Amino acid sequence: MSPRHAMGPTEATSADTSADARADTRETASTDTIPARGESHVGTLPPLPSWNPLSLWYSDGWTVTKRNLIKIKRSPDMLVFAVIQPIMFVLLFSQVYGGAIAVEGSDYTQFLMAGIFAQTVVFGATFSGAAMALDLKEGIIDRFRSLPMNASAVLIGRTNGDLVLNTISMVIMMATGLAVGWRVNTSPVEFLAGVGLLLLFGYAFSWVMALLGMSVKSPEVINNASFLILFPLTFVSNAFVPSETLPVALRTFAEWNPVSSLVQAVRQLFGNLGTAPVPDIWTMQNPILTVLIGITVMLLVFVPLCIRKFASISSR
Repeated sequence: MSPRHAMGPTEATSADTSADARADTRETASTDTIPARGESHVGTLPPLPSWNPLSLWYSDGWTVTKRNLIKIKRSPDMLVFAVIQPIMFVLLFSQVYGGAIAVEGSDYTQFLMAGIFAQTVVFGATFSGAAMALDLKEGIIDRFRSLPMNASAVLIGRTNGDLVLNTISMVIMMATGLAVGWRVNTSPVEFLAGVGLLLLFGYAFSWVMALLGMSVKSPEVINNASFLILFPLTFVSNAFVPSETLPVALRTFAEWNPVSSLVQAVRQLFGNLGTAPVPDIWTMQNPILTVLIGITVMLLVFVPLCIRKFASISSR
């Protein structure tokens, strides 16, 4: 006889009741652990946080920015060589050529430093192009593509890293300028406005160089390609000599050169214009407005172009 048949009516009824209770308990527990959509029950796992697109974009951009800053920290030679070249230009032009270059109404060191600052931020933007070309070659972009992150975060992190590098370079360059006799002759607010204008221009120009870095075939090409752009912009300008001393064709280019407008704006904000007459050209008469227009145009044009180029590379 089976154990079930051996039990009496009371024991059988009790056993059935216990079995039904255990079944009800399992069913209730199963139901309680799976809350309906939009509901929450005590004792269950909390729902995942809801991220809006702006928060995700900011988080991804900041993560890649930290990656680039860590690279600078681990490779201090990158910062050293980024600063040595402008320091050499300061010493070369102010101490070697300064006595041979006459500037009307101003000391040459006061005239020179704004041009060195502008050259520093423009040349510093090349790191974006070189880094993008190197990441493409080493397959870093493919790794980023496999992650659930915003496509523009890589570009934002890269250009933000250049902004930090330019800021550090500017501090060192200004200390060098003070050592050779350069002085600021305006208020602290105007001084900070000049520094901000330099950094904003460098940040906007880094998007131009990032697009160039994604367009070349190898990292080795980016240096030659960038110098074809940087040397005319920085040397055919009013950065090192007054534009009035240049031949007619070069003077026209220099007066409409955005780097010349940046240099003129910084000289104005730092109080280094001297008494020399300002060329009767709209860009030279309104240099701050010209630079702000140039920054806006570069961001509006090259940020979408970079994002589109990056998306086309990632989809290959």
